[in-house]
Amino acid sequence: MKILVTGSAGFIGSYVAHALLDGGHEVVGVDNFNDYYPVALKDARHRRLEAREGYRGARLDLAERAGMAALFKEHGFDRVCHLAAQAGVRYSLENPFAYEQSNLAGHLNVLECCRHHEISRLVYASSSSVYGGNQKVPFSESDPVDHPVSLYAATKKANELMAHSYTHLYGVQTIGLRFFTVYGPWGRPDMAYWLFTEAMLQGKSIKVFNQGDMKRDFTYIDDIVLGVTAALFADGLEPYEIFNLGNNQPERLMDLIGYLGDALGIEPQMDMLPMQPGDVPITFADITQAQAKLGYQPTTNLQDGLARFIEWFKTWNVAE
Repeated sequence: MKILVTGSAGFIGSYVAHALLDGGHEVVGVDNFNDYYPVALKDARHRRLEAREGYRGARLDLAERAGMAALFKEHGFDRVCHLAAQAGVRYSLENPFAYEQSNLAGHLNVLECCRHHEISRLVYASSSSVYGGNQKVPFSESDPVDHPVSLYAATKKANELMAHSYTHLYGVQTIGLRFFTVYGPWGRPDMAYWLFTEAMLQGKSIKVFNQGDMKRDFTYIDDIVLGVTAALFADGLEPYEIFNLGNNQPERLMDLIGYLGDALGIEPQMDMLPMQPGDVPITFADITQAQAKLGYQPTTNLQDGLARFIEWFKTWNVAE
């Protein structure tokens, strides 16, 4: 198939693009290379993809209607994997309009292009953040998600509602994936595991929010990619679907810090701080639906996944 991957210079998008190329598909990647985190990392991911046969990359903002329409018209995509978004919960408190442009206008433009070019299936990234401050765990796709605690979460919930309307009105099959704290090599520098590793190697203290009393369902990138590719190709899916993609095993933040310290051979220095606005104390994915319909089964535990990240982190900038 010929598949469009948005956010192809991003963390998850670049991995998915490589996996699709490995499967013999033709991939067109789109990214706007914004500077939310260092562009050099996005450029490095992009160069690795451009070196591969069957890949073509485009620098384009999803909200550019004419540019996106031309791209869809030129390529005649079979499927669309929409992973581009303005990420980050805390950043959404400071820069709300970046989320309006990327997560709302960009998502709407993707939906419109899929509608007008009769795309058979759209798979898009949602987020575990839609569960907000829900007390019931694990989080199930059938749980109410009407109380987001950050603008980022609100835009992701809006994405699901927008997708539902396009499925209902125009018959576009839309598959939403709620990702749970994805980590690994080539990851995002704004995430805790990266920030902690960087600080420890520089001999600096790390900021530990909510006095360390937090749990996250950390999910290794390779496991996420298997879920995304299954969502693109699985048979028997409904016209509109939502799936949790997590590890189904929340881990204490203090255990994450301990694993990093052990792997680096460094005793962490910690600044214990209160909970940040927009954060939640726990995320925990019920993956029953993804197991049943996508054959999704994560296999990487946090200790092994962090060891792989650290091995990469110590060498990537030198290698690239």
